[in-house]
Amino acid sequence: MVSDVMMPVMSGKEMCYKIKNCLELAYMPVVLLTAQTSEDCTIEGYMFGADDYITKPFNVKLLLTRCGNLLKNRKKLLGKIAQTEKMTTSEIGILNVMDQELLDKATIVIRRNFDNPDFDMNMLAAELNMGRSKMFTRLKEVVGLTPNEFTLKLKLEEALRMLQEAPQYNISEISYQLGFASPRYFSRCFKDFYGVSPLSYRKETSNEAESK
Repeated sequence: MVSDVMMPVMSGKEMCYKIKNCLELAYMPVVLLTAQTSEDCTIEGYMFGADDYITKPFNVKLLLTRCGNLLKNRKKLLGKIAQTEKMTTSEIGILNVMDQELLDKATIVIRRNFDNPDFDMNMLAAELNMGRSKMFTRLKEVVGLTPNEFTLKLKLEEALRMLQEAPQYNISEISYQLGFASPRYFSRCFKDFYGVSPLSYRKETSNEAESK
């Protein structure tokens, strides 16, 4: 998302804040463009969650290069999430009791709110009786993922199960039941995570079942 800071109805900074606090849009890189060149304005832009902040006038090639780097980093991030899927049973077993309780409770809360459009990380922190910063730190320590990354991981795992076990739901219905902003966004996340589109995965599992 590339946006000017000065816009009608809502400023680019406000829009950026809303995007970064939406579970299904938080991974979207946001670049803000502005004629404001003071350090305070730049700092404020980053405080609102901007991934990059470019002052006018700017070189178009520079903008495209920065956008390209942000997209590459997002793909690497999803790849890192996918690697946690390979965590072995022995690795899970080393969690202490408090860590496991936190993980179990967070999982229950997130699953319960899969289709809740108002659910965000502030609500998760409240359910866990933690401040947002502490929750971020603890989940990062326990599973190696941020709360948003962990939430996405659980949603994609549930999507995998539904594609296998719930043929009555099409791809769009699954995406909305799991709270994704759109079927297209769901498909992109699923493919980045599992290396195959949801539709292709369903066809593959269906063909395997028929062959048996």
